[in-house]
Amino acid sequence: MKRESYLRLTRLALAGLILLLTAVPAFSQSCALCYTQAASAGARMIEALKSGILILILPPTLGSIGMIFVVHRKRNQVRSTDNGGESSQDW
Repeated sequence: MKRESYLRLTRLALAGLILLLTAVPAFSQSCALCYTQAASAGARMIEALKSGILILILPPTLGSIGMIFVVHRKRNQVRSTDNGGESSQDW
């Protein structure tokens, strides 16, 4: 049972890695207006823009990772208990 779980997790990680690598060309696309505004801005504005991008990206990413972790743990909890058809909510 452990080996099957490990293989499933490995496949999921590999699929995620492939998804991330195929999205790399999308990062090279940019808005012309954003590019010209950033190019004409000073160094402080560019740093503020970089910080703003990180602030907007990090919380949803961490929240999604946390939710996937919780759902995965709960799924394993539900599968491991066999209570003969009775519903018992541990969470």
